[in-house]
Amino acid sequence: MCQLMGMSANVPTDAQFSFTGLIERGGGTDIHRDGWGIVFYRGRGIHEFRDPQPGFDSDIARLVKVSGIKSKTVISHIRRANVGNIRIENTHPFVRELWGNYWTFAHNGQLRGAKKELALGRFRPVGTTDSEHVFCWMLGRISAAFCDRPDSGKKLSRLIADLSAQLNEFGVCNFLMSDSRFIYAHCSSRLHWITRRAPFGVARLKDLEMTVDFSAETTEKDVVTIIATEPLTRDERWHLIDKGKLMIWKDGRTQSF
Repeated sequence: MCQLMGMSANVPTDAQFSFTGLIERGGGTDIHRDGWGIVFYRGRGIHEFRDPQPGFDSDIARLVKVSGIKSKTVISHIRRANVGNIRIENTHPFVRELWGNYWTFAHNGQLRGAKKELALGRFRPVGTTDSEHVFCWMLGRISAAFCDRPDSGKKLSRLIADLSAQLNEFGVCNFLMSDSRFIYAHCSSRLHWITRRAPFGVARLKDLEMTVDFSAETTEKDVVTIIATEPLTRDERWHLIDKGKLMIWKDGRTQSF
């Protein structure tokens, strides 16, 4: 299956280290050769890069690694194709507009029967994946429930949790989704996270001989959370999200509604 990576931080942060570890698995140290993508939120806009080529060999991925783009919210994905051909339109993350904000979605797993059973509203997929279909379905349900962004984050998070539970009935549904303010992470089978804050230390990638001393790259006030299908580093304690649970982050910190 595919692999996911997300970042939530309280200050614009360079995701180069984590992205470098993830993209090695796109045909280098692992089998996820069927495309990759990454979205960086920048204020009300986004930087979006997608490529159906293996990330390990991608010139675009190399450009992203050296670009130094800083963001408070990042979602990335490397693909092992199951549903849908290897094409740019089937490459995650998928992006749509709702309530004047960009929403982004990346999915890991197979949802058998979802495309047949889940009727769509005004949001329609461009590609042929079950992942994009369920993203459009979720946004359709959300927009039908709320004409505008609800004042209460609790109402929206509860609806997303309910929709996630329905998707679990179709199979494996690990996903990362952002509405530009929060990252929503749903674990159906396997999804990890780690929060880094002062005192920062040294981290070493699992898939490449690369280390970073975060104390030289951060301030004492920085808080950075990384979410990934599989831990990206050695010698750090990653936390496994409980199956069936939806976790939410903003500015690097978990949110409770």
